Amino acid sequence: MEQSQVVARPPERIRYRSALLQSVLPVLPLLVVVWGTKVWEWMSWKPVGAEMTESFGLWGATLLALLIAGQYFGVTLTESTAIVHNLRRRTIQWSNVQAICVEGFQGARTVVIYEAGGRRTRLRAPITGFLRWDRGFEEKFQTIGKWWQDHRGPDWTPVPPPAAQLSGPPIPDGNPFASPT
Repeated sequence: MEQSQVVARPPERIRYRSALLQSVLPVLPLLVVVWGTKVWEWMSWKPVGAEMTESFGLWGATLLALLIAGQYFGVTLTESTAIVHNLRRRTIQWSNVQAICVEGFQGARTVVIYEAGGRRTRLRAPITGFLRWDRGFEEKFQTIGKWWQDHRGPDWTPVPPPAAQLSGPPIPDGNPFASPT
């Protein structure tokens, strides 16, 4: 009996996007209030005809735009770069990345990439928080961090943040983003 072994190759790229519900859920409470008000006016025999149609059409178009835009935003991990898809696409070299952290922003937890020049880039996906639940957020964050560590190159060295280069206490444990106290 012959056995074949399939060698698992790591993927060449990984793409994280917002889920469909993550794109739409933040505006649903407002949508329910507006539509509920219009339906209430209609049920109380107030003339709303064209205004109601216009409102439903406008909110329907908004939901469609959010669904389409939500599928564009995110991050693509390649062997040499992280391609951040926001309103403008941005490419960050792994060798230039100094840290990848999770930070709170407007009630949600997001992944942030810190670069050697002091620039930080907040990723729109993965994200988790109220009305933006993502059960796989921690796993995605760990994957991004591991991908960076695996692809940053053997000659990568930590660079102190710009403020610490000019003056300030020495950096503990070689971690430029650790607290000095």
